[in-house]
Formats: sequence, structure tokens, C-alpha cells
Amino acid sequence: MTRSELPRAILTRSGWQNRAMTLSPDDGSVVPEHDDGDPTPEVAAPVHHAAPLTVAAVAARLGVAPATLRTWDRRYGLGPSERSAGSHRRYSVADVERLLVMRRLTLDGVAPGDAARIASVADVDVPAAGTGRRAAVSPVRGRAVAAAVVGTPTALVDAALEDDAATCRAIVSLAHGAGTQELERWWTELLEPALTELSRRTVVDRPGADAALTVRAAAVDALRDWLPPAPRGGGVVLVLVPGGQERPLLVHALAAALVAAGIDARAVGGPTSVHHALELVVMTRPGAVVTVSRRADVDLSHVAEIARAHPSLAQFVMLPDGATDVPAGSSVARSRTFRGLLHEVLAVAVRAPNG
Repeated sequence: MTRSELPRAILTRSGWQNRAMTLSPDDGSVVPEHDDGDPTPEVAAPVHHAAPLTVAAVAARLGVAPATLRTWDRRYGLGPSERSAGSHRRYSVADVERLLVMRRLTLDGVAPGDAARIASVADVDVPAAGTGRRAAVSPVRGRAVAAAVVGTPTALVDAALEDDAATCRAIVSLAHGAGTQELERWWTELLEPALTELSRRTVVDRPGADAALTVRAAAVDALRDWLPPAPRGGGVVLVLVPGGQERPLLVHALAAALVAAGIDARAVGGPTSVHHALELVVMTRPGAVVTVSRRADVDLSHVAEIARAHPSLAQFVMLPDGATDVPAGSSVARSRTFRGLLHEVLAVAVRAPNG
């Protein structure tokens, strides 16, 4: 698409080249990351100052009243840390960055007390004077900080569209003791709605910026940090995708939820032809095989061949609505939702011996 083919609303909007813009999925109109009447653009503005700032200057930068800053200082300790001549306290660059974290989280619906706790322990990378680089903020210093973030799909979408990987990681992080129910809600109530919403947005990004990819990367990192040791004994559950398809994040989420239940679930990558699938079954002797496809026009010949060669092996196939029927077999079942698939596999795998 050439620039002349882009919607006029994008071309005529001030500064479109340097901002991530989204198009409404319904009418094609431009949807800025924040409403023009919202003071939030001031919150997201890069920090270029080096000298300490007054209360009034910081309030103007954040789009809040000076009284709000004094309240945050009194209640939560998010006040100025520098003192100038005459004993007047001033906000340093790091102080302002913490307040930006506080402001952004409260706009996302986080309770002020929780937002203040996150902001107070956030690691802020203060840019050198004159660089024009926005300070990087990592809200995670230990698990307690990540747990304090209120994980809503809206907050995750907003952070992803702002290319704020640190906030995305904080929102999707998992407690080390998270179990199957927590993993189920993590996917169905947070990640799936956020990714669905992002898939409806048409976005004009700078190279290297990809909101959905930012969310997926944060989620994979969260699973890697959470992952407990592999269970000993019991049957393996293989979760694979048909050949020619990329492995979706749902595969990792399902495998993780099964691992949380003490099942050695493995996400299969690479080619999954009929030959490969049959070899995997012989090698791993799984308690169940799960096939996940995001496409309706999918070749499920490996499901049919596994059912023929191993008629007692439980198989579950998750397909989008409108897809063709799954191959016939007494041990082959079709699932339509993540929650249904998870509990159907659990019912079989927890009692299936290895082999």
C-alpha cells in the first residue's frame, strides 16, 4: 500500500509518521491510542528535561491538578526527591517517570494504592540529558510487583499498542504457585480477549513494533518463568498443530494448564505429517494427543491414521466453527473451547497410564 492509498485521516493527522495509529474495525476511521480530549497523551510524552521540575510543571506534564500530586506525595510517598535553594522540593527525572507509571496504571483502572506500590518499586532507566530518548520503565522488581498489576484485557491491549513490553510482562506474569484454574483464567479471561481485540485493529506501526507479537512474547516469557519441573511418571500429552500452520499461543497455554495439574504435556513443533505424528506416538507413548488448528480448511489425516493404528489412544481436536468434521473414531473427540478442551483432556490424562 502506498502512502496515497492510506486513509486521509491518517495522512492529515499531525505526527502520524511517528505514532502508532489504529483503524476502527467497523468504519475505518482512525482511532488514536488515546482520545484527543484525554490528558493521557501528556502522560505518554517523552521526557526531555534534565533539571528538576516544580509541582506545577509536573502536573501540567501529567495532565493532573497540583493537588493530586500533593495527595500522591502525602498518601503514597510519590513526591519530589530533590531540594533546591530555599528548601523548595523539586521532581527529578526519575520522580516524573514513577509518576508516569502511576498515572498510566490509574487510567487503566488500577486502584491508586496498587498503582502507587507498583510505581514506587518500578525500575526506571533515566535517559541522558539531550538524548530525546524516552525513559524505559520496568514495573517488575520481584514477583510481588507483578502480582500487584491488575490484569485486564483493556490494560494489556493499551500497553501492547504503546509498545510497552515491560507493562505487558507485568500484566501477564504468573505467580510461581499458579495452578490449573489460574492458567485457565489467564488464557480465557486475559490473553484470549486481548489477542482477539488486537486482531480486530488495523495498525500502522514503525518497523519492529507489533502489538500482538509483544503480547505473545510477554506470555511465553511468563510461562517460562512460571514453569515447574517436569512431572515424574504418568502419561505424556502431546499438543500439536497440523502441518503448514504456525504454533499458536493457545498450544502453550493448554500445555501449561496441564502441567499445572501434574501432567507432562509437551507442545510439538516442526513438521507434523502423518509419518511424524505416528513416530511421535510410538516414541512417547502418550496418554492423549491434542490437535489444535486455527484454520477451518485443515488436513486431519494424521488424526485418522493415529486412530487407525492406536484405536484406544484418546485424541482431541480443536477446530474453529465452520470447519469440517473430525475423522471418525471411538476415541476421537472434537472440542470447541479452550475450557472444554482442557477439562476433557484432564479427565483422560489423569487416569491414563504411560502407554
